[in-house]
Amino acid sequence: MSHPIQFVSLGPGHPELITLKGWRQLKEADAVYCPETLTRDGRRLSRAADILLQLGVAEDAIRRFHLPMSKQRERALEAYDRVYAEARQLQARGKRVCIVAEGDAGFYSSIHYIYEKLQAAGVPVTHIAGIPAFIAAGALGGLHVASQEQRFTVIPGNATAEELERLMADGGTVVIMKLSQCTDEVHRCIGRHPEYTYHYFENVGTPEEVYTCDTHRIAATKFPYFSLLIVQKAHPQ
Repeated sequence: MSHPIQFVSLGPGHPELITLKGWRQLKEADAVYCPETLTRDGRRLSRAADILLQLGVAEDAIRRFHLPMSKQRERALEAYDRVYAEARQLQARGKRVCIVAEGDAGFYSSIHYIYEKLQAAGVPVTHIAGIPAFIAAGALGGLHVASQEQRFTVIPGNATAEELERLMADGGTVVIMKLSQCTDEVHRCIGRHPEYTYHYFENVGTPEEVYTCDTHRIAATKFPYFSLLIVQKAHPQ
């Protein structure tokens, strides 16, 4: 009997923020693929693997693969191609295979490349939804991120101060993901528009999580990889 390859979304970081469906698939899996990266001093890091271990997934079922953190995507695609080939072979032998992604596997997740490649090859796949980081961030900050007919826009880290101005003119909420890629532009926007409310988050769902709306602190911060910003117009007093 063959089983579909499960793309399991792990949520923002805390192991209790995964869905029950996702957790059940991980517990039943013969192989669970998760990415890891190398630090500058050669240490191997995998937040996904840490989550899996906290969820009780057996160490021998976890298959880590190195994912280069670079804007040059060739090496990353090579890593994904290897996972694709291995996962496809295991699935053909009747094994239960999961491939995991932090947040949601279909939201700014490069691992969806493997999903699309398997789907194109006729291999059955399933995407199990997860909580994206900006939703967990809103909960951490006690924010009503969008109300009634208010617009809600999510943009990646190539944002400019001018783009933020245009989006904020509609009076909605703007979320910037991959914040480390546009540090200077965000700082410039804060200088131009101190009247906006900036909600800054790091490492949401982990013991290292940070939340502040202190614009002076945000304007002096060099944003790390796991950070995001929710921008809203200040409510009238």
